[in-house]
Amino acid sequence: MRKNNIRITALAFVVLVVLSCPICSRAQVEKTSYPAMAPLDQYLIPDENAEVALARSAAPASISDAADVMVLRRDGYATAVKGSNGFVCIVERSWATATDDPQFWNPKIRAPHCFNPPAAETSLPIFLMKTRLVLAGKSKAEIVAAISSALENKELPALAPGTVVYMMSKQQYLNDTGKSWHPHVMFYASGDAEKSWGANLPGSPVLAAYDPEQRVTTFFIVSGEWSDGTPGPPVAH
Repeated sequence: MRKNNIRITALAFVVLVVLSCPICSRAQVEKTSYPAMAPLDQYLIPDENAEVALARSAAPASISDAADVMVLRRDGYATAVKGSNGFVCIVERSWATATDDPQFWNPKIRAPHCFNPPAAETSLPIFLMKTRLVLAGKSKAEIVAAISSALENKELPALAPGTVVYMMSKQQYLNDTGKSWHPHVMFYASGDAEKSWGANLPGSPVLAAYDPEQRVTTFFIVSGEWSDGTPGPPVAH
């Protein structure tokens, strides 16, 4: 039991460093910060078939083969492949993170996600709205204000129960520090729900990070295998 608790504590630290990173490795973050948006071409994947394949790699083929797949074009995301199971696979770019993240404009980030139907209907729209704002040239402050207003005025849907997102791609590049990190599955809850779930406490197996801009808490379950069935990286003990 003690060894398992040490493993969980180490995992919790890694999750918060990689996916939140407000205080981690400050010198390293400063070296790899991205103060402004790069030319749009650096965020695009020229071969849409390659982007479709990368998006599908977010989840096992039993899920992603029948999912809708969206790709990023110059005017925003568009559905490139129509599926049948209600899931939506997409490669998120750097602006999926909070606006105070030093790598908000990192053009190298490629984060394949596969949203289950409730997540596709109620979580994905926030990222798609952020993308439209980014492509329209809005500043970080304008993006935060627009998302906040859309949430307040219910222009964005309320988060549905049972939202699940797969991030099991071996090719994921989450940031310059975490890069591919670990295959994992995420569950979402409205508001700051860390305490009510007992997350991030000593000995707790529940890992979480709260995003105040989107008003959502993300809970993480680490998998031992990538979506293609090959072993994931070992977890530090």
